[in-house]
Parts: sequence; C-alpha cells; structure tokens
Amino acid sequence: MQTYPYLIIGGGMAAHAAALAIRGADKSGLIGMISAEATGPYKRPPLSKGLWRDEPLESIWLDTRIPGLELVTKRRVVSIRRADRTVVDDQGAEYGYAKLLLATGGEPRTLGSGNGQVIYFRTVDDYRKLRALADGGARVAVIGGGFIGSEVAAALAMNGLKPTLIFPEATIGARVFPRDLGLHLNRLFQVKGVRVLPGESVTRIETKAGGRSLLSTSGGSTLEVDAVVAGVGIRPSTGLAAAAGLKVDDGIVVGEGLRTSDPFIFAAGDVARFPNPVAGGFLRVEHEDASISMGAAAGQAMAGVPTTYRHLPFFYSDLFELGYEAVGTTDPRLEVVTDWTNVNERGFIYYLSDGRVRGVVCWGIFGRMPEARALLAEPGPHLAADLRGRLRP
Repeated sequence: MQTYPYLIIGGGMAAHAAALAIRGADKSGLIGMISAEATGPYKRPPLSKGLWRDEPLESIWLDTRIPGLELVTKRRVVSIRRADRTVVDDQGAEYGYAKLLLATGGEPRTLGSGNGQVIYFRTVDDYRKLRALADGGARVAVIGGGFIGSEVAAALAMNGLKPTLIFPEATIGARVFPRDLGLHLNRLFQVKGVRVLPGESVTRIETKAGGRSLLSTSGGSTLEVDAVVAGVGIRPSTGLAAAAGLKVDDGIVVGEGLRTSDPFIFAAGDVARFPNPVAGGFLRVEHEDASISMGAAAGQAMAGVPTTYRHLPFFYSDLFELGYEAVGTTDPRLEVVTDWTNVNERGFIYYLSDGRVRGVVCWGIFGRMPEARALLAEPGPHLAADLRGRLRP
C-alpha cells in the first residue's frame, strides 16, 4: 500500500488547484490523486462555452506535470477508513494518507425514468458525444432552462442546429434573472433558431429505432429527436463523506480553513459547503472560481500554511452575443433593482434583502467583481435610488 503525505480524491479543477498549491508550499511531499474519469484534470466551462466557439479541445487540459504528483485514473474511491487513514478504491486497492482532500464534485440529477439515451452534460466524454451528433446535424432536445441547459441550447444554435429547449419555469434563467430579462431571453433564443417551450416538463421519453427518442411534455407537445441533453443540476457527491461519518449538509461542511469535522480531511469545490462572512452563512458554489480558489486554499492548508478562506466566488455565462458575471445570492424572489444603461443589453442587477445588497449581476459588463464584492460587504441599508449609477463606469 502506498502512503501519501497528501492524497486527493477527485480529478477536477479543485483537485488540480490543490495539487499546485501543495507543491508551491511543500516542494517534496508526494501527492496522490485518484480520479474516476479516464483523463487527467481539465477545465469544465469550455465544454458548454469556448469549444463551441472554435476553441480547440486541446486547450481544456490542465498540466499534470507537477513534480511528485501520482495520478490514478479510472478508479473510484468507495470507502474511507478514518481510524487508520486509508482509502479503498473500487478495485480493492488501498492508499494511505496523512492529509486527505475530498474534491468529489457532484453527480448530475437524472430524469428518473431509465433514460439511457439521455446525455447528462457534465464531462468531456459528454461533450465529445454531443459534438459528434451536432456535427452530423442531429435534432436535439435540451431539458432545463438554467445555467447548463441555456448554454448548451445556445451553443447548438450557434453551430447551425435548431434545438428545442424545454423547461418548467416561465423564462430562461428564472432562478437568477428578473422576469423581464428572462422574457427577453426567451424571445432572443427563438430569434436565434431555438424552439422554446417554457412552462413544460418532459413526462415521457420513449426510445425509438436508430437511437432516436420520442419526447412527450406536460403541455401536450410531442417531438422526435436524435439526442436528448439534460441540464437539470447536480447533487453534491457526499456519499463517501457521509459513510465515513463526516458532517454533511447539502455538501461536506467545512470551516474557514476548509477542514471537515475530521482534522486530517479537507474538502473543496462543488462538494464543499463553507462559511462566508459576507453571505452571512454557509454557501456551496458550483462554479469555476469556487473550484480553483477553494482548491488552492485547501492545498495550502493541507501543507501547513495558515489559511482562512473568505473568498466570495463569482460565476459567469455566455449566451449568444450576451454575457454576464455574477456574485452573491442572485435570487429574483428577493427585492430586485435594475440599473440599465441599455435595457436587457448592458447594466447591473442588484438583489436586496433586509436593506442589504446580497447579490449582483453585471449584465454585458465585465471586470467589475471587486466593486461588486465590496458592495456586498457593506452593511447597508441600501436604497434603490442610491444603487442606480453606483457601479457604472
């Protein structure tokens, strides 16, 4: 059995950032990384963004030529024996550790009806499969109007397809954007060639000859397609941690130093639920900035560097010619204040609760996250009249 001073479970962006940070703080300690995927770490955002805008596939791979890093692929850890600091993979191999990082990410939510033909868009293999279908002119249905679903539908349309986008909410991005902006996106997607079916859920998927699928919706629509993509969110992969007796609550709960309830085990990335003073509670963020910043902080902490993680991660998206960056709690059920310089094209959206700004969307405006974070850190009270013009150049 190989014993590592540093062992990482997971092979994503958080795991890679942690390995780099460990090596930056400790030049010699051996690092083990166990990944369930067949490849090494790679950037996930380009799977639904840049790769559909002519960026080469080679650009996504993260460099694993980190001195002292031993990468094990196509292995899934099935148990953690905390008493003797050992993990066991699905082939029965054992690995010892002095410090352990859980960067296990999340698992796609499924439609729950045995739909083997559905692509749950999450990995580079999912991208390759959908790209091959798209290059062949496939008819595609995309289920889900949130972050991944909207990006995939836009990407397909930009590559000459006419996908159908199906979601139960009234508008695209309904959990983030105010209604008027969401309705604008519905119209934009239709203009760009996407068939938009808001307020509908898929009630049945029937597999047809040749691998095609017949979909039925709650609104009475029926469509036959060559591929179905589901972007209906993920669940944090907490099973391993829970079975080991670690504290779990919508993610693996960590403190400001990213330690779990076991002082020798850390967690980072999509799976970690961490405290943030600006947010006023615990957060779990499923985006690139969180994975990289949290992975780096966890790696430093594992290597003995005093670390307090108080970063408030941001997220971003591109939808046709539109794009945005956002930070904090962007929930349209809060009080929403819009400050447009060009309605639905360029401006700021503020989300308030108890007189304090809790979230900001910079729509069509980039590079303003430092100012947005500073605004979220202010105790308030904030008034709508005061916010208009606050973050404008």
